[in-house]
Amino acid sequence: MSTLIENESADGTASAGTASADVPDVAPGPQKYLGEAGAVRDGSRFDERRFDAWLRGALPEYRGPLAVRQFDGGQSNPTYLVETPSRKYVLRRKPPGALLRSAHAVDREFRVLRALSAQGFPVPEPLVLCEDEAVVGTMFYVMRHVEGRIFWDCSMPDVSRQERAAIFDSVNETLARLHRFEPAALGLQNFGRPGTYFARQISRWTRQYEAARTADIPEMEKLIAWLPTAVPPDDGLGRVAHGDYSFHNLLIHPTEPRVVAVIDWELSTIGNPLGDLTYHMMEWYRPPGADLRGTLAGRDLAALGIPSFEQYAARYCERTGFKLQGSWAFYRAYNLFRVAAIIQGVVHRQRNGNAAASNAAELAERVRPLAQAGWREACAAGAVA
Repeated sequence: MSTLIENESADGTASAGTASADVPDVAPGPQKYLGEAGAVRDGSRFDERRFDAWLRGALPEYRGPLAVRQFDGGQSNPTYLVETPSRKYVLRRKPPGALLRSAHAVDREFRVLRALSAQGFPVPEPLVLCEDEAVVGTMFYVMRHVEGRIFWDCSMPDVSRQERAAIFDSVNETLARLHRFEPAALGLQNFGRPGTYFARQISRWTRQYEAARTADIPEMEKLIAWLPTAVPPDDGLGRVAHGDYSFHNLLIHPTEPRVVAVIDWELSTIGNPLGDLTYHMMEWYRPPGADLRGTLAGRDLAALGIPSFEQYAARYCERTGFKLQGSWAFYRAYNLFRVAAIIQGVVHRQRNGNAAASNAAELAERVRPLAQAGWREACAAGAVA
């Protein structure tokens, strides 16, 4: 689901090759997994015959005929399952309609997927990028489909305690592996600017929140004032940050407790790895009522086989060698603010008629509790109410 990004980042949907940003956009109700594909929705249709003809010329392995379905979720870039008699692919495109500058950067996604795939990192294999908007109406790329489970509820109620613990450890190890890559070694040294990451991101999300504002939320105003004053000392550490490393963007092997693909790279940039880690760890501190997936806050984590926030962060730091700068409360406050701004952008886009998912309007109710939780974390980090 992301939105409103400038050059450093940008979002997504679910299954095989992509997913949504921190709040997956599916209908409320009991649900264990994401990744279902259904009929292509109104407003997201394109000429499938023209796409088929383009694939025949652009992808040597391709053999039609094709059938196209659309993944639910993904407020930013519509994502489709493309099935042929012998293979499955995923098509990811910019949405139609008026877009903010540099948002929905599917070409950036394709670039980082290609760099990481070449290193054997678990991502769907990117196959071809098309910048010709005449084919499906907007820029798009095609990647290979990956089979796997996408957990809607990160407490994973229908797996054993042992399997749950192993999945969490694989998720932790995969993020640590990503952050151990030097961007230059991936050919991504100019994928974003090193240093001053939090200051730049706070400024960016502040501008974009204000551009998309639809209601007055005092806690967002307080965070906007406090966050720039609380940024940890800049250690100059820059790594490829996924930007939305959440369970709904992770494909787990169908039968084994391991990550087989990380999806939805639109928000990726060169950024602070601890910021990326603590965004992922929002599962532990997300406020109740702010997300249909619920939260791990208040759960008996030991009984579930899930490490505590502190244990999980420590294991990541062991794997990477990174050390905490500042306090964890600052990172939590920053990420809650960031998600609130992202969701506000989705609401803005929905009101302009070009959101990619089916339930954007209800997201408006989630901005305030996220902002309030962010301000509580800010106070824990030393902000004065």
